[in-house]
Amino acid sequence: MSICKSADCKLCEFLESKEDLETSFNRVEQQKNKCKFGTDGVCCKLCSNGPCRITPKSPRGVCGADADTIVVRNFLRAVAAGSGCYVHVVENTAWNLLNIAKGKGDLKIKSPETLNQLAEAFGIEEDDLNKKAIKVAETVLSDLYKPKFQKMELVKKLAYGPRIENWEKNGILPGGAKSEVFDAVVKTSTNLNSDPVDMLLNALTLGVSTGIYGLMLTNLLNDVILGAPKIRAAKVGFRVIDEDYINIMVTGHQHSDIAHLQDRLIDEDVKKKAEAVGAKGFRLVGCTCVGQDLQLRGEHYSEVFSGHAGNNYTSEAVIATGGIDLLVSEFNCTIPGLEDVAEKYKVKSICIDDVAKKKNADYIPFSINDAENISDTLIEEALNSYKERRGSINIDIPKDHGHDDVITGVSEGSLKEFLGGTFEPLIKLIAEGKIKGVAGVVGCSNLTAKGHDVFTVELTKELIKRNIVVLSAGCSSGGLENVGLMSPKAAELAGDSLKEVCKALGIPPVLNFGPCLAIGRLEMVAVELAKALNIDIPQLPLVLSAPQWLEEQALADAAFGLTLGLPLHVAISPFIDGSATVTKVLKEDLVNITGGRLIVQEDVIKAADELEAIIEERRKSLNI
Repeated sequence: MSICKSADCKLCEFLESKEDLETSFNRVEQQKNKCKFGTDGVCCKLCSNGPCRITPKSPRGVCGADADTIVVRNFLRAVAAGSGCYVHVVENTAWNLLNIAKGKGDLKIKSPETLNQLAEAFGIEEDDLNKKAIKVAETVLSDLYKPKFQKMELVKKLAYGPRIENWEKNGILPGGAKSEVFDAVVKTSTNLNSDPVDMLLNALTLGVSTGIYGLMLTNLLNDVILGAPKIRAAKVGFRVIDEDYINIMVTGHQHSDIAHLQDRLIDEDVKKKAEAVGAKGFRLVGCTCVGQDLQLRGEHYSEVFSGHAGNNYTSEAVIATGGIDLLVSEFNCTIPGLEDVAEKYKVKSICIDDVAKKKNADYIPFSINDAENISDTLIEEALNSYKERRGSINIDIPKDHGHDDVITGVSEGSLKEFLGGTFEPLIKLIAEGKIKGVAGVVGCSNLTAKGHDVFTVELTKELIKRNIVVLSAGCSSGGLENVGLMSPKAAELAGDSLKEVCKALGIPPVLNFGPCLAIGRLEMVAVELAKALNIDIPQLPLVLSAPQWLEEQALADAAFGLTLGLPLHVAISPFIDGSATVTKVLKEDLVNITGGRLIVQEDVIKAADELEAIIEERRKSLNI
């Protein structure tokens, strides 16, 4: 079978050796012919008069909707869906914290420091740790559940002052996050809103609530529950799978849902159960964003977490090694292709959130109140799977895949600590020109922007060669670490001055902030830098690229980046090209509204040129 190209050559070699295995890498070749109406965003199937397709000869749908209306409706609806996904995650995380603080699930708060930070920001005064956690969680939930006409209070307590002023001026401060998602779905329904500018502003509003709640707050609440990230060296790739253990692979974004399982797997009675069936114990194998989150906090779970194997489109191959005994999913990016691969390799699948329910998986609804029983059930299922499948399945784990020295655990807090408790050393390096600027290369992995992780890796190499340090969060991180760009030896690929900095500090030129949720951490770093310089975020020599964005959540992330006033590059247009109005607003006019703008560029060198030019322009404006 023909196979998609990947920046990860070892991954391709492995998949090519599995001649009887069909994965996304084969199916992408079968789906090469794209519908132009879909890619331009000018197909509407909201009513039974359609689907209507806009052409020069038919410039309006049956109802009279033109290209602008159809494109922006599709775009806003996608942003709303993505924002809804993130709201789901932060909501569940807040409920988990609330119940943990009430004594449920036999779990303890692992980062009182982060809890204190949140309580101070929220204006909560409480000495008792658990009572403080309850109040923090209730404050988050109360804000999430506000109606649309009541502005969310925590935005003003967490966001950067100059940005809040901009959002207020432009009328994009959100009401209750769940209500905003609901309102956007209503607004994009048949024969309702047809104003493209109004709907684009609505998308920006969703971007604000997505960023502050779904990204920033989810990270901080997870830190409270699971422990704050610590910088360390770690293993990545297929080499993290040890066939001598019972391996549980997790996929999704809701790290707090496996908090109890992580702790339970290292209890002595559980270890003895594993030994009784011939295994050394249990291991959690990270995959997709929850794997990155595990890796981020791996310092706290070194005994049970074996490492991060790969991103969303590596996950099928991880199962195909034969070394995985149980697949536990709680959110995306749990791709449907995992179903057939898991079945072929006799891997039991269990979903613990019905939003991620797969057709051949058992469903165990997760609740912190029942965490102990759920963990024990998952352990028993893993034991049974191990006993039934080992011996009948060929184990083929390429131990030369990945690296042993990836630097991970980077966050706004751990980076600041590494720099001596202040961001001044980083600011000084930028001012001196040793680091020209900062690029956030973030988001998903797809198979269509030159191939699996290809655009992401090539752009990152080009940026570091130009002495621009890269910060990454999302499935992009999984691709970058598996090819060695997050290992200290990658300093050799950087420009002379960035190479010198990296070697002096013992760090790679690409810093791993973890999951896509950690885009919120990048925002916190940007705020720290802007505060230190007493400027607004759009003035920073900072650019964003989500070169291989994949899904609706990525578009919600993009809306957040644009509200921050940052230039945002993508290699594939977000299905807006059929509307001259939408394209003009996002690519040109937005810079005069929030300071941000969308850059669509499918050529790696041209994209790097444009991002570098923006950094140079901002350096000049700052007289550095």
